[in-house]
Amino acid sequence: MNVLYLTFYFEPDIGPGSFRNTALVQELSRQLRSEDAIRVITTRPNRYQTYTPTAPEHEEQCYGDCPVTIERVQISMHKSGQLDQLRAFCTYFRTAYRLARQQKYDLVIASSSRLFTAFLGAVLAHRGLGRPVRRYGGFAERTPLYLDIRDLFREVMLEMHKNPMVRFLLTVVLWPVEWYTFRRASHINLVSEGFQPYFRYFQQATYSYFTNGIDNVFLTIPKSTSTPNAGVKIILYAGNIGQGQGLHKIIPQAARQLGEGYRFVIFGSGGAKNELDAMILAGNVQNVEVREPVSQAELKIQYQKADYLFVHLNDLSAFTRVLPSKLFEYGATDKPIVAGVAGYAASFVRQHLPNAIVFAPGDVADLVRQLRETPYHASTRTNFREIFRRDAISQAMVRQLLNMLGDDSHNPSNKPNRTTA
Repeated sequence: MNVLYLTFYFEPDIGPGSFRNTALVQELSRQLRSEDAIRVITTRPNRYQTYTPTAPEHEEQCYGDCPVTIERVQISMHKSGQLDQLRAFCTYFRTAYRLARQQKYDLVIASSSRLFTAFLGAVLAHRGLGRPVRRYGGFAERTPLYLDIRDLFREVMLEMHKNPMVRFLLTVVLWPVEWYTFRRASHINLVSEGFQPYFRYFQQATYSYFTNGIDNVFLTIPKSTSTPNAGVKIILYAGNIGQGQGLHKIIPQAARQLGEGYRFVIFGSGGAKNELDAMILAGNVQNVEVREPVSQAELKIQYQKADYLFVHLNDLSAFTRVLPSKLFEYGATDKPIVAGVAGYAASFVRQHLPNAIVFAPGDVADLVRQLRETPYHASTRTNFREIFRRDAISQAMVRQLLNMLGDDSHNPSNKPNRTTA
């Protein structure tokens, strides 16, 4: 079997997309046979302008029996703005399309948070890459398409733009792209069960709900003391600083109200970093520190130094469906989690993550009140660490994928697995 795997982010880049897709490709290599082949078409590291590890344009790997070819497209560096990200993706789309057309494939896998990687997969699968036509779900599909959907791009974009003309133009462009993409999928995995109602129109596909997971590096974090650090309590956030996180709407105000006894330390970058910096400067906030993104190994050390681990989503209805990947890293520690989330994410935290403070997105007063009133303690989340290990989720996801293809000969020891994690 010849597999094409499309992802905009892959190791050694950092971020949830890179970590997830690297682990999935590695597990796919282990469960396929030596006569199979996986071709990954991705990009050179580009998630953060200030974090750009080197990576070869062409690389051959073998994580298991099946060989893996990794091809990385060089794109222009961007500052996480929407226009420069669009230009970068256009470069990836054109180059990946040209590279993919050079071979024939039995399966196309596309992992996508911003829709267009999934769209690229749909275009390539629908055109068949030279394979014979077969009928599936009412369409002439030539190659099975497996989509791993990590965000609802169209819904988020429409909510973030209030200008009626911009919203109209986005709808004109994104609605047909989304419809074309999802209608051509054989199977769709959703990282959040909160996405489920959004896909009710795409009944030709089968579905699974494999979430993000905990990388092994975070499973080795040692236990901390049950009391906070002496002196200033550190509230740490690590990840993207974009409009979706809305950190500029919550952290400067909360830091000012909490006062000198608390300090926010932020590791990351993104399209809204300038807004966050401006709010800190305008408010003369002294107890917020913004640092550059760091590797997982360094982040593990910083988690140990922190008292609280912070996550926040902007106050948009689209974000009531999502499940932040950062919760899985935080859940591997025994630190209290401070989560400004609503909807499905809030339910997930309350169900799976004990020792967490949940407050409504943007509600500074509630955040400050709960931090002051909730007694501090550390607590290892043993069940969470076991259920949501990245390697266990990747293994189950690949088993389910191969069973979907109806070819048990690739790994006869694996039995069908449940499709949720």
